[in-house]
Amino acid sequence: MRTFAIQKHVMEQKNFDPDGVGVDNGTYFGLPFAPETAELVLISAPWDVTVSYGAGAAYAPDAIIEASTQLDFHDPLAPGVWRRGIATADVDYSLLESSQRLRADAARVIDHLEGGGCLEDDYVVRKVRRVNEGCMSMNANVGAQASRWLDAGKTVGLVGGDHSTPYGLIRALGILHVDAHCDLRDAYEGFEFSHASIMFNVLRDVPQVTKIAQVAVRDFSESEAALAASSGRIATFDDLSLAAALFRGETWDAQCRRIVDALPQEVYVSFDIDALTFENCPHTGTPVSGGLTFNQAVWLLDTLTRSGRRIIGFDVVEVCPAPDERIDAITGARMLWKLCGQTLKSNES
Repeated sequence: MRTFAIQKHVMEQKNFDPDGVGVDNGTYFGLPFAPETAELVLISAPWDVTVSYGAGAAYAPDAIIEASTQLDFHDPLAPGVWRRGIATADVDYSLLESSQRLRADAARVIDHLEGGGCLEDDYVVRKVRRVNEGCMSMNANVGAQASRWLDAGKTVGLVGGDHSTPYGLIRALGILHVDAHCDLRDAYEGFEFSHASIMFNVLRDVPQVTKIAQVAVRDFSESEAALAASSGRIATFDDLSLAAALFRGETWDAQCRRIVDALPQEVYVSFDIDALTFENCPHTGTPVSGGLTFNQAVWLLDTLTRSGRRIIGFDVVEVCPAPDERIDAITGARMLWKLCGQTLKSNES
């Protein structure tokens, strides 16, 4: 059976020209691999029910698939590792349909709260309950998809969707959390599985996560800051502190090594695209001034891999494609490619 899988894997590549025109075959990067034979499987979560500012991340998987076919495959930091197989699992578009339906309820709740209403109002209680039940179903869906491929011995990456979507995938011992936000709010706006609550929920529900290194965070509440400061499971590398260290002469390489030193040997990478500067993701749902350059983020991932740590899973979330501009999807596709390469590289042994 193993020999047959290897032969099939070779056949998948036989008629594929990595230097040719990008193939629009419905997979990320237009790659020819089947999930059953690939080493890395990408699942998709077209979902953005609880976003509190700008919506649109539910359409990211399709937009990133389209943008990714324009990418060239040579990566100097992880040359040729894609040949071990990066496959695209079928997208469950029932998630998108549920997201569109529940987003209307969530938006009404948010408008009600911003207008001075409260969560105890009967009008709101019913809608919050529907949203929370829908988010629980989404978590179960993503968890089932992930478990299928994890049980088959695959490494799994997730393409969101908003930042609530990786909850069903995370099975890590430590998280490298690259984001503009701490996401440590307890049931933000009444939504238990809000995009702003993902790391709070991980701390509460996933005890095997021993450390969360939060990088480039720069927009958070006093309660989030207090929780981060009091929890021995959180190491904060906020954006201003990183910038201050650069101003005082500490190289980015040295800072990356300091960040990575806070993590265990097995790491899950949760990458919110709004960790990057504006020009990389102008339409992301909750943009914040400041952030990392694309190359700074890539160097951090490469430092993680060079340290000998193993990336056991990852996500790319909060990419919001715009109808007339492609930069968000292009950035998302290229960050996804870098994450795929570094993940495969870290699992070479």
